Amino acid sequence: MELCFSSPSISIPPHCSTTTATHYRKIPINSTLKSTNFLSKASNNLTTFGFSRNKKYLRSNLSRKSRHFSIWASSQVGAAGSDDPLLKKIPDFKDAVWRFLRPHTIRGTALGSIALVSRALIENTHLIKWSLLFKAICGVFALMCGNGYIVGINQIYDIGIDKVNKPYLPIAAGDLSVQSAWSLVTFFAVAGVCIVAFNFGPFITSLYCLGLFLGTIYSVPPLRMKRYPVAAFLIIATVRGFLLNFGVYHATRAALGLTFEWSYPVAFITTFVTMFALVIAITKDLPDVEGDRKFQISTLATKLGVRNIALLGTGLLLANYIGAIVAAIYLPQAFRRNLMIPAHTILALGLVFQAWALEQAKYSKEAILDFYRFVWNLFYSEYFLFPFI
Repeated sequence: MELCFSSPSISIPPHCSTTTATHYRKIPINSTLKSTNFLSKASNNLTTFGFSRNKKYLRSNLSRKSRHFSIWASSQVGAAGSDDPLLKKIPDFKDAVWRFLRPHTIRGTALGSIALVSRALIENTHLIKWSLLFKAICGVFALMCGNGYIVGINQIYDIGIDKVNKPYLPIAAGDLSVQSAWSLVTFFAVAGVCIVAFNFGPFITSLYCLGLFLGTIYSVPPLRMKRYPVAAFLIIATVRGFLLNFGVYHATRAALGLTFEWSYPVAFITTFVTMFALVIAITKDLPDVEGDRKFQISTLATKLGVRNIALLGTGLLLANYIGAIVAAIYLPQAFRRNLMIPAHTILALGLVFQAWALEQAKYSKEAILDFYRFVWNLFYSEYFLFPFI
């Protein structure tokens, strides 16, 4: 340990690194006893030179200075080892907000909107203007806000259930307060509606508000439609299937100065994704059976069993893929056969394999989660393919 003594009245060559104008002198001290011995020797030497009258004063003065510089040294060590708690809280809060947004749903919304905008632009390349880029970015951000509001309001009213089914979610885990969650969903709703109203006109704004309304009655009492399986499935399929695809394509054509009209590819993706959203609505309850039964939430999984619902979801998706292949065969003028048929065949075979793996795993919790994640990956894959089919 080292202490640095300063003296404003005596010029001492600086041996201590400092940023102040005061010069310091290093005195190595191995222990408290050595500090005491140093004071004692200094006092005795002064007495030898005839300063015995001031011995008591000097000893007292040196002791006070020793205490002063000990405190200074301790404070420097403490300051060097301390962390700013605010800097530590910022990344924790960002992580909690990201989990609050349910990233897998954000990815689905982003991919869907980008795919539909891309398709509209591919169909009308001569109308593309760089001035539309800002409006497109605003539209995607508004969709992210709508997604954040719907999944956020659901978490606020599902805290008890999530502590059983999804303890990793930020409110259930205690990483995000309910007050902060309310602030976030309020911001998402207000920002989303304002952006859409300012950029996309009254019709798209009404569709956007309808989506927020359906998301609200899905989770919020007294309606809380998620308690009723059929109503819950229809809400999810409507919002994620029809409203997202129809609304984004309509808004893009309006921004290009075109009236809305259905095309075979857009009609296909709207139908396909609506059916897919229905399957997601069914299979999303598979990992949540324990908590749903505890809180008396009626789902098809709690009524019919995990295995039956997994098989039902697999069958509906296979029908979806067969429909895509048939559409490519009978409408060659609307679709690229050489891509659409092999791509959907591969995805269907992947689904069959995942369902077989789930059966082999005896429908364990981990296997169910893997199956549900694979369903979402199939959902993303369809949007990746859409601009090119």
